[in-house]
Amino acid sequence: MAEFMELEAQDGVRMTWNVVPGTKEEAGNCVVPVSAIYTPIKPFPNMLVLPYAPLRCRNCSSVLNPFCVMDFAAKIWICPFCFHRSHFPAHYASVSEENLPAELFPQYTTIEYKSPREAACLQSVFMFVIDTSIIEEEMAFLKSALSQVIGLFPDNSLVGLITFGTLVHLHEIGFSTAPKTYVFKGSKDVSKGQLLEQMGFFLNKPKPLTGVRDGLSSESIARFLLPASECEFAINSVLEELQKDPWPIPADQRASRSTGTALSVAASLLGACFPGSGARIMAFLGGPSTEGPGAIVSKNLSEPIRSHKDLDKDSAPHYHKAIKFYETLAKQLVHQGHVLDLFACAVDQVGVAELKVVVERTGGFVVLAESFGHSVFKDTLRRVFQSGDKGLGLSSNGIFEVNCSKDLKVQGVLGPCASLEKRSPLCSDTIIGQGNTSAWKMCGLDQATSLCLVFDIVRKDIPDATVQSSSSQFYFQFLTFYQHNSGEMRLRVTTLSRRWVAGPGSIQDLISGFDQDAAAAAMARLVSFKMEIEAEFDPIRWLDKALIHICSRFGDYQKDTPSSFSLSPRFSIFPQFMFHLRRSQFVQVFNNSPDETAYFRMILNRENVANSVVMIQPSLVSYSFQSVPEPALLDVTAIAADRILLLDSYFTVVIFHGSTIAQWRKAGYHDQPEHQAFAQLLQAPRDDADAIINERFPVPRLVICDQHGSQVSSCS
Repeated sequence: MAEFMELEAQDGVRMTWNVVPGTKEEAGNCVVPVSAIYTPIKPFPNMLVLPYAPLRCRNCSSVLNPFCVMDFAAKIWICPFCFHRSHFPAHYASVSEENLPAELFPQYTTIEYKSPREAACLQSVFMFVIDTSIIEEEMAFLKSALSQVIGLFPDNSLVGLITFGTLVHLHEIGFSTAPKTYVFKGSKDVSKGQLLEQMGFFLNKPKPLTGVRDGLSSESIARFLLPASECEFAINSVLEELQKDPWPIPADQRASRSTGTALSVAASLLGACFPGSGARIMAFLGGPSTEGPGAIVSKNLSEPIRSHKDLDKDSAPHYHKAIKFYETLAKQLVHQGHVLDLFACAVDQVGVAELKVVVERTGGFVVLAESFGHSVFKDTLRRVFQSGDKGLGLSSNGIFEVNCSKDLKVQGVLGPCASLEKRSPLCSDTIIGQGNTSAWKMCGLDQATSLCLVFDIVRKDIPDATVQSSSSQFYFQFLTFYQHNSGEMRLRVTTLSRRWVAGPGSIQDLISGFDQDAAAAAMARLVSFKMEIEAEFDPIRWLDKALIHICSRFGDYQKDTPSSFSLSPRFSIFPQFMFHLRRSQFVQVFNNSPDETAYFRMILNRENVANSVVMIQPSLVSYSFQSVPEPALLDVTAIAADRILLLDSYFTVVIFHGSTIAQWRKAGYHDQPEHQAFAQLLQAPRDDADAIINERFPVPRLVICDQHGSQVSSCS
């Protein structure tokens, strides 16, 4: 396990099989697919950034890397992917065995390039889309949270504002004389052309046929998108005047809420003003969309919002129409390079299940909370705009490409990205997630965004011993071209090599390279994906069959003697992960709404291996006077009167006090000088919980409770 974490610390990659099955049949027998969970812009303390353009293979476009074969005398390098021989260009003339360029050093398997020709810094843009069809109390919470983050906007960013309820209001915050808004009917979709015409962008001049930003001048754009340094007063003024949607709501109806139209207006405006720039639409929703395109339920309260049972029976009248609308919106945003972030705060469903396609394909955030006053929302929103070491390292405009050895093909990617439909010989006939391509668009990504790549082994026969001994390596290269949070464009290159094995005697090698944590995370993403696209899919049966095949393939046992069964330490925890996965919120939808299920799966699909494992199998730590903090079994036997338990299920962190501990705390013993040890015991889990909360995004919910008591207090 430790060696896999070291590899992740070096390259940001965890692979299910670090010794790869060498043939298609071997890979099928291994059950768990050959997968890599990769964090494209994971921060490394010693990351080398080279101030010049990368040297690429003319045949397959892979980048020069430590696994290339060198002929220093002839000044030639041989690509490990396609074996093409390329001459070094003139500026590499001094290359030799003693004078290697940085990209050939064996320790620099992950490296970044920063081309001086692309040094121009691009602006980031934030468009706030605010739901006003919420109660006054929620409106006050939301206004307070937004006013607190206005001062945290990056200096070089631009900010705009849209509010919506029955109607959609686009605020002209650059109009200093008086508040001015453009109003759009919420029940009708607004095209980009209609938007530009209504706002009078081309009132005094002919509309251009083509051109950058549709021919818009910086003065026209500044009417709706102001620099962060200038917008604070204008936005605070709008927020102070902002009221609940004034349209009356009959007692038997829901509030009128035109979410789809508001998002469409925001997308069209940003597409006209800043196509290809790092822009984020940040939507704050307090209820379900009931008006116009993208509506998920009618206004009539007698019609319930769709449940999992309705979706299974195909009896949700608005679902497919809403999905179709949001898929179109997702294509528009991906084409523009823009992101949709979703902050959904309501006790009812708001339509996260329908909006999932947009948020996931654009790489946006999703936050689900009960109220705009809850710490989950307020602290998470603040984290988005934090800079420095505590910041998320928000980046944008990413293009992710993969290159690999000819005996491998890419089935697809499970994660926050969209296919660029770049067909190549690397594409497998089997498609998983965003497949049938070797390049993907990542409109938004941060330091923790992780993708799961699923590979297909295409070699059918075992090569003879001489070939096997001379070329027993598979090579992988991941290229991420992105706009760094400083505004400059960078290319990160990660190149990996993994040994392959095949034939008799290969089982022990496969076992030694099995990463059970990465396998559990990959299986969780895979089963979630299958549940969404396969109508008659039985996830429990699929997971059980996979576990049975794994155990029969890699377990040691004597036939008809159950007590003889044993698994290698490399596999010993994997059945436990499958036990928890089949009972997790990713597989069991009972007692969860479609919105909650979509939320859990979206977070799973963007997190790294360590966080994914916590979602699958929560961690439990016990604190007592008898020992230092130690892991405890996820079992009722872990509960004791003189213990404190800290449960981390990723989305919720629980501090549970045993009955004796709770009585002592209520008696105030921890405040007395002679009971310092008890005070320290009480404080230890709280410090650990704070550490978890401070490093996690979205911020988890903290619950503090006592044995035999209700949830007595919850940080909210």
